[in-house]
Amino acid sequence: MKGEGTPILFDAGAGNDGSVWDNILEKIHEVTGTTLITYDRSGFGTSEVNPNLKNDSDFGILNGIKELEIGLAKLGYNNEIILVPHSYGGFYTTLYASRHPDKVKYVVRVDANLVGFYTDDALKMMDAQEAPPKTPETLGNYYLFKNYPETVKELREIDFPSNVPLIDVISPINRGFPDEYWALNKKVHKDFVDAEPNRVELIAEGSGHYIFKDNPGLIINTIIKAYSETLNEKEQNALLEKALGNAIELSIEAKKTEIENKHSENDLNDWGYTLIRNQELEKALQVFKLNTMLFPDSFNAFDSYGEALLKANRKAEAIEMYEKSIELNSENENGKKVLLQMKEE
Repeated sequence: MKGEGTPILFDAGAGNDGSVWDNILEKIHEVTGTTLITYDRSGFGTSEVNPNLKNDSDFGILNGIKELEIGLAKLGYNNEIILVPHSYGGFYTTLYASRHPDKVKYVVRVDANLVGFYTDDALKMMDAQEAPPKTPETLGNYYLFKNYPETVKELREIDFPSNVPLIDVISPINRGFPDEYWALNKKVHKDFVDAEPNRVELIAEGSGHYIFKDNPGLIINTIIKAYSETLNEKEQNALLEKALGNAIELSIEAKKTEIENKHSENDLNDWGYTLIRNQELEKALQVFKLNTMLFPDSFNAFDSYGEALLKANRKAEAIEMYEKSIELNSENENGKKVLLQMKEE
């Protein structure tokens, strides 16, 4: 999205491409009027991998950063910039900022990675996991997984520039980590913020890892706040008027969403199937996923989510949901039948 002012670059997490940010861009652009940049790292979304690179190790994070730098230079956005990373994108932001400490004007980290969390023991556990298949559709994930230990080693040698101000927005919800690792995660973020006076921690209460989806208003307004810090007083006053109107609109949307979500399990299930009939499959997936989160003991919620995932050709995730459904209700015969068919295909 082209505009005027310090551009904002969004860096997606592992397994995601640039489209993951789509739900928040319009509101940010309306208020700031600045250029917003999303991109697909090589092997993700619509970006191919470099055919001149042959070895798995050639596709590490250093190559990814060089590709990003080349892309920004070609676009003419390789000067002052604001960075917004999510999850694995935090590694990219740390590396980019360390290479260009005078160009990065602000960072808004959205539950973004910090290398201190990735201990040697954590890397051993990751190494024991099976790598994604090396297929044209999964090359990005394959190379990311293969190079993860080396990425961590690279990041351990790099300090985030002390001159770059940032807001570290984190989720308080454990995503299934063992207790000791979850405690370490919280400590690493606190230590990181406490290390410099220009760093602020913001806890996104009630939001999971994808904070910009669970609470888009929070992330939108935080990014607008960060952008305002790059303006002079006159520009800040003009931005404030737009931001207030935006905040009011977002609060109304949040309340509407809250009311919509205060439904029974059956209401949400019916809503999901209505969205499917209206050919709004992505929205339906969000509703069915929400239903499993609100009603984690309902076999039917997982069964329906599995059905929607199957319609979206996300077979591996569909199998996982059907297995969970059958675990909750061993008499779910239809679920058993569908699961057997998927595994035989």
